[in-house]
Amino acid sequence: MKPARYKSLDVFRGLTVCVMIVVNTAGAGAEPFATLQHAKWFGFTLADAVFPAFLFAVGNAMSFAMKPGVSHKDYLLKVLKRTAIIFLLGYLMYWFPFVHQTADGSWAPNPIGDTRIMGVLQRIALCFGVAAIACRYLSVKYLIALCVGLLAGYWAILIAFGVPGQQLTPMGNAGALLDQAVLGIQHMYKKGHGYDPEGLLSTLPAIVNVIAGFLTGRYIARSDSKPVLMRHLLIGGAILMVAGLLWSLDFPLAKRLWTSSFVLLTIGIDLVILAGLITYIEIAGQTRGTRFLEVFGRNPLAIYLFSELFVTVLQLIKVNGEGLYDWVGIHVFQQVIPGAIGSLACAIAYMLVCWLVGYGLDRKNIIIKI
Repeated sequence: MKPARYKSLDVFRGLTVCVMIVVNTAGAGAEPFATLQHAKWFGFTLADAVFPAFLFAVGNAMSFAMKPGVSHKDYLLKVLKRTAIIFLLGYLMYWFPFVHQTADGSWAPNPIGDTRIMGVLQRIALCFGVAAIACRYLSVKYLIALCVGLLAGYWAILIAFGVPGQQLTPMGNAGALLDQAVLGIQHMYKKGHGYDPEGLLSTLPAIVNVIAGFLTGRYIARSDSKPVLMRHLLIGGAILMVAGLLWSLDFPLAKRLWTSSFVLLTIGIDLVILAGLITYIEIAGQTRGTRFLEVFGRNPLAIYLFSELFVTVLQLIKVNGEGLYDWVGIHVFQQVIPGAIGSLACAIAYMLVCWLVGYGLDRKNIIIKI
């Protein structure tokens, strides 16, 4: 008998997509709230917690998607296909809109030689691919050992192979050096000027976020007592958060470097949030507000991809030399609600547009699977 799926897991996934869109589309014309911006390097903000939560949700979903009886060949082909498609979508998203307007007003193709190779969807793809194979073939004991090895090994690699005295700096860390050598600066994050926040090496500790989500989903599905489950999630979350903060004394929290302490802290936060959702939805039986988030959770990758592409399209439409999305933020929202609140209001309005797209898909019972 297949274990019952908790509604709180779907709401959690929807929450991550909802907040991710708000963080990524702050309105122009004013500095956004500091907590809705990523830490410049070391540090931790609400914005920093969103992407690892999405990876955690990917692992949650994976724990329910694994069906018994599937042959090794079919399983591996499915994982490799999904990994390749998500990676390609991320790559094409950075190449989009494939053309640009030149100084004389004509249009020319964007050079593929300058397109960023790694990115958010690419990291999701690689983390999913590795975690899906590991979770299929390793027992819980060995999965935990793998997580410990990835986190400790990543720390050791950064210290051993980075520029001496600069191992945890943007340009001196081993991940930046590897990306420059393998990918080339022209294929890296443009604003990084030599480092990529979703680079190759820092993908290793991010795999742990997915495996943790898988193990959590598996434990939730097999739990008989919801109150006991909630307490265990809270205790586990608290322990991991404390462990992450203690480790950060030597290995600072840094989303852009995806440090191992950052991984422990974010997994702990995810466990606590899940415990709260289980208490609210499964134990107290409350449903207010859940439908809104479930819409995001039913088509998370499709809605995220739409949110990134549509804002790019809006920016291509120029109004007095400004991209349409920026123009709306400056000349509409900042006129009505000046400052950071106006910037947030613009992002929320755009998030609601994305929700309407998801709602339309949901009404027609369309689930876009990759």
